[in-house]
Amino acid sequence: MDFVGFYDRYWADKGDRVDRQRLALLAGHVAPGQRVLQVDGGPGWLAEMFQARGAQVTMTDLSHVAVELARGRGVVAQQCELDAGPLPFADAAFDVVVCDSQLEHRFDPGHALDEMVRVLAPGGRLILLLPNTAHWRVRWWLLRGRFPYVANTPTDWLHLRFFTLSDTKLLLARRGLVVEQVDGSASLWVKGLYPAWLRRGLPAKLYARLARRRPALFARDFIVVARRWKTEDERRKIEVAR
Repeated sequence: MDFVGFYDRYWADKGDRVDRQRLALLAGHVAPGQRVLQVDGGPGWLAEMFQARGAQVTMTDLSHVAVELARGRGVVAQQCELDAGPLPFADAAFDVVVCDSQLEHRFDPGHALDEMVRVLAPGGRLILLLPNTAHWRVRWWLLRGRFPYVANTPTDWLHLRFFTLSDTKLLLARRGLVVEQVDGSASLWVKGLYPAWLRRGLPAKLYARLARRRPALFARDFIVVARRWKTEDERRKIEVAR
């Protein structure tokens, strides 16, 4: 399958529809002056927000169309097919590496993670947002013997891989990363995941808070902020702990 062509068509038809509340949660983890790489940044919505916060941003994406859209927003962007090779950057080149809801689209997520860690400076932070396959609604579907492919949910048909918060922490620990913070995004606009009464008013406000407190069960997407070892002594201690 021509994935580059597929995602060129996808982004050409997507328009400017995006959950900016979710992006704001990610943007809050970036500080002015930091060297930030966003892997698979799409048309540059989040990268643009990073730049507005004063960060030095570089972005990659599989799609040529997405790269051109990001450049139109003033983002430094280049096409990169990460499943087919490495990231085109030197070791330890960035203070922060961000991957927003893209690792689940990878044939080889382990290789992608290895590359993100490689270009991350010692003491730098990797920020991942992933669809939560352990969301209560997915658990309910499985209890009923079902795994329906529902658009914009953790079971979206475009997902090639599936993640839970617990398993993601293990993947990061195996790469010497220390998880420092966990957050969650409810994404209550997703009709296929939530009943109508929960998506508005006071129930929506309470649920959004619950998703941030208990992302492993209630968030559509969980966010993990993990730090790479800073010194060789710290690296050895992490290895022993593993």
